Amino acid sequence: MDHEKHSKNPDTSDAEGAEDAEDTGRVRSASGVTPRRWDDRIIKTVSLVLVAVVVVFAVLNGEAAARAIGSFRTFVTGNFTWYFVVLATMALMFCIYMAIGERGSIVLGGKGAKPEYGRFAWYSMLFACGQGIGLIFWSVAEPILVKDDDPIQAHMSVDKLDGALIWSYFHWAVHGWAIYCVVALCLALSFHNRKAPMTFRDAVVGMFPENTRRPIGLAVEIIAILATVFGLSTSFAFAAMQLSSGLVQTFGLGNGSLIRIVVIIGIGVFAGVSVYLGIEKGMKRVSEVNSILSIVLVVGVLIAGPTLYLLSVLPQTAGQYFWSMWWMGTWTDAGSAMAPPHVWSDSWNGVWTVFIWCWCWAFSPFVGSFIARISRGRSVREFVVGVLGIPSAICVVWIGVVGGAALFYDETRDGVVSEAVGQDTSLGLFAMLKELPYRPVVFSLLLAATILVGTYYLTSLDSGVHALSGFVASASKPSRVFRVTLVVGIAAIAFLLLSIGGESVVGTVQTGTIIGALPYTVVVLLMMLNTVRQTNLEIKSRNSGS
Repeated sequence: MDHEKHSKNPDTSDAEGAEDAEDTGRVRSASGVTPRRWDDRIIKTVSLVLVAVVVVFAVLNGEAAARAIGSFRTFVTGNFTWYFVVLATMALMFCIYMAIGERGSIVLGGKGAKPEYGRFAWYSMLFACGQGIGLIFWSVAEPILVKDDDPIQAHMSVDKLDGALIWSYFHWAVHGWAIYCVVALCLALSFHNRKAPMTFRDAVVGMFPENTRRPIGLAVEIIAILATVFGLSTSFAFAAMQLSSGLVQTFGLGNGSLIRIVVIIGIGVFAGVSVYLGIEKGMKRVSEVNSILSIVLVVGVLIAGPTLYLLSVLPQTAGQYFWSMWWMGTWTDAGSAMAPPHVWSDSWNGVWTVFIWCWCWAFSPFVGSFIARISRGRSVREFVVGVLGIPSAICVVWIGVVGGAALFYDETRDGVVSEAVGQDTSLGLFAMLKELPYRPVVFSLLLAATILVGTYYLTSLDSGVHALSGFVASASKPSRVFRVTLVVGIAAIAFLLLSIGGESVVGTVQTGTIIGALPYTVVVLLMMLNTVRQTNLEIKSRNSGS
């Protein structure tokens, strides 16, 4: 199978413009267009049509769309909870399996390949393109919402505050990052070692008969693109709403539609500049700023907040989490299967675990693609430890400090954080920060949190656009102008959903994106099988050669 040639350093080549066509040896059609380019055009056209149909339906028939998507989500929750729970644990076990033995010594890019980024920059980009934006709010909202609604508290022999933190660790640390890691690893081995384009079709089709590869590849790529576009667009809209809340809390501005429009335009402009500059000058620098601001926020809460309580609760709950995460990772609430839920919200797993796992799967096409692209030169073992271990540890510390402080103030100050979260989940973090002593410290941390909302989503959008541009234009290097155009298009969808349809339509499309994770996970399972097959062949070839 012919593949696209890419430069040894695909990131620094961004500034040099477009690359040559994928393979000068490929037979061209009468029009002079390679079959690969025809496939790209088909994928672009079909994806655009499907995106337009979904957006128009959601905006013009909001209630009907909400009912249809809600019914399907109930179906998925009632029948596939076991599947999503088991699949996340399978992803974790796959990553561990790939990291041990001879597979772990395989270097991305081949023997002699060197890392293109230092560890701090690499870790910063890993975390920024993954769950940074989610942690800004769920690190407070989830512990507050779960503390009085923990289905297995009695089995864990912990109090409700510890249990709330443990569930939050579980949803945002190891298992969530295993979902990103498995996708990133499969794409990285395909891209760096087999010299295939950075696409899902090329990571999958090798295990199918030759005459079926083209249609299967087209279907696989369209599924990945739809997950990426809707994931980025709805997150863009939610980021605008959340950043507006931060501006209100910090500066007392009015929380009207005008602010949200300004926020969308502002993020869009900064994202456009970032993707135009490329990974080295754009994404890398913003990610490093994110890391510094995140450290400032966590350390500030630790020092200015209930320090003794946080220093006590963090090791206690972290230890309980690492001890319990394996059986938590297989808890499907089997009793609920005796009587499937009438609506998805009747299921605790449907509200939390299935929701979060599906959202991680929906984000994994662009998160995994971006992580794969920036990881050349690292061994599989170092890759797994870096992608799975370091961000998970950061998540535990972040939630333990920020979520722990929120629980402390909520319990000691008459439910002040619960009241804010009940009004709007995006207000929880700001409500907690306002309870800290020392007004100058409070304002500084509120400002840091508000900036982080924008910059974390900026890095997610940046990584998503780099991935999306490769999916839809795999036959040649996408130009910087093309990437900026994608930013404009995603911003336009977010603006349309929010300004015309309103928050309910944004939520409807987001839920639909989560449901779309079901067919996409089949693609990931195929990638895992193909990766095992290919690495076995690589190890066999290496051993026979020696």
